[in-house]
Amino acid sequence: MTGQTDKGDRQRARPGSEELVPSRYAVRIGEIDVLVVSDGVLPLPTAMLAHNADPALRAEWLDDMFLAPDAFDWPLNAVLVRSGGQTILIDAGLGLDPNLDLPRAGQLVKRLEAGGINLASVTDVVLTHMHMDHIGGLLIDGVKERLRPDLRIHVAAAEVAFWEAPDFSRTSMPMGFPEVLRSTARRFSEAYRSYLRTFEESHEVAPGVVIHRTGGHTPGHSVVRLASGGERLTFAGDAIFPVGFDQPDWHNGFEHDPEEAARVRIRLLRELAGTREQLVATHLPFPSVGRVAVDGDVFRWVPVFWDY
Repeated sequence: MTGQTDKGDRQRARPGSEELVPSRYAVRIGEIDVLVVSDGVLPLPTAMLAHNADPALRAEWLDDMFLAPDAFDWPLNAVLVRSGGQTILIDAGLGLDPNLDLPRAGQLVKRLEAGGINLASVTDVVLTHMHMDHIGGLLIDGVKERLRPDLRIHVAAAEVAFWEAPDFSRTSMPMGFPEVLRSTARRFSEAYRSYLRTFEESHEVAPGVVIHRTGGHTPGHSVVRLASGGERLTFAGDAIFPVGFDQPDWHNGFEHDPEEAARVRIRLLRELAGTREQLVATHLPFPSVGRVAVDGDVFRWVPVFWDY
């Protein structure tokens, strides 16, 4: 195989064939096992990266990053954690909504199974928030029936309350997205209401696995902090996007409170740079494991060297 393989060929699935790119990456934080799993990629307009930015500056950033000017493949990452006898899924991916033509996303359940993860082994699900690319995997036909009847789904109380009457007045999404997000959250609440275990500000899900509400992106948006044996890792959900290191005050189109989201992002980046802990986030390029460096007001993403 040469390095000139056509992009379409690389993405084309063939029955019985192995994936040509990796979709799972394992990390160990002390006694906690972590598996980052790619849910695929979600193509979106590049304006979503920074709707408050000068279009010329946004185009310059994209060009500097060797990215196309009009459309951007947003990575989708979820995390599976094992700690203290519990198996915890952090976010559940986009799912397979038949009304959405997104064949390169919604791969989480399939990839968990390919990695030998039985859905019935999952004791807890943690949701950073209730946007459709974080809950949709639980709405795939047949998934709920394969989950444990005593499954606990942890989510901030403020998040559940927000989606009862969501406000999109400060977002900047492509046409149709607000209604799809609203209807997906409604379907999820109806299907899983009895599974929900809500918290106010923070909650320890398992030994060394703590979820903290940050707000900003959505009112109940949360991050998950892992700590064991002197090692730490934070799953930042949608608090941090690729452009957020260079331009942390640029507003993402999915942020329901853009100013607060920027404050959360800057505060979190400074904290992570100070602790030097590992970072994983939903929309950083897979496997999304790295650290944050800071020099004054300038942040830098430092990916880890892959451990084969």
